[in-house]
Amino acid sequence: MNDYERVAKAISYIGTHFHQQPDLERVAGEIHLSPFHFQRLFKKWAGVSPKKFLEYISIEHAKSLLKKQASLSEASFETGLSGTGRLHDLFIKIEGMTPGEFKNGGENLVINYSFSKTPFGNIIAASTARGICHLSFADDEEIALRRSRDRFPKATFVKKRDVLQTDALRIFEDDWSNLPRVRLHLKGTPFQIKVWEALLKIPFGRITTYARIAETIGQPTATRAVGTAIGSNPVAYLIPCHRVIRSTGAIGHYHWGNARKVVIVGWEAARLERRSSPDRCE
Repeated sequence: MNDYERVAKAISYIGTHFHQQPDLERVAGEIHLSPFHFQRLFKKWAGVSPKKFLEYISIEHAKSLLKKQASLSEASFETGLSGTGRLHDLFIKIEGMTPGEFKNGGENLVINYSFSKTPFGNIIAASTARGICHLSFADDEEIALRRSRDRFPKATFVKKRDVLQTDALRIFEDDWSNLPRVRLHLKGTPFQIKVWEALLKIPFGRITTYARIAETIGQPTATRAVGTAIGSNPVAYLIPCHRVIRSTGAIGHYHWGNARKVVIVGWEAARLERRSSPDRCE
């Protein structure tokens, strides 16, 4: 395994077994490294130690994040990522597809697609001339491509990485100071797009609930419909549906795997902590 594959396997193991609180030796053994080398490799990737990362993906930490989010004002909720840039400012807008494009399954659309590696596994990115139309974790590339085609059955798919995909995938890099704006060209109902726009306003490293999203869009009784719209999100990570959990603090369902959701929440929390208090990270 290369370094990427070792880290991916380690975070998958931590995400699946966090409730057992595995120690350094146990996780290192899963990827066939000594504890010393695993500690060094992991800290290089995450910016914090495996022990600290484990704390960030525990359910109790999710609950503490939720409490912090609950104390924020509506204005704070909309501030996005502090520091080098604000996440929702990186998006010009969600451009909904025209009624014709929506109805005819993407006929006359040319969609470029490519596969890439991210800290959370392989991903497929697809784009039209107007923006990213689909982004999904792709544990199986053939299945991922087929699902993309199912969303736009009459479109022409071309295996090609374009500048729209390259710009969007830079969101997985640590340095956001020069991250270009990302355009989204999505197929969805007006209600779905309204929910997805609300998700873009959740600050990096923080979480909220389905009920709060419903309140944010002015439909406090539509929690179930909000949950359905979140579950229909066609753009992994860029539209951060992973930052929405249940009011109880439970992680809840995630389209691309509950273990992956736990890991992403922990990864973001660890990086936010490192940015705000670098000297306190172990």
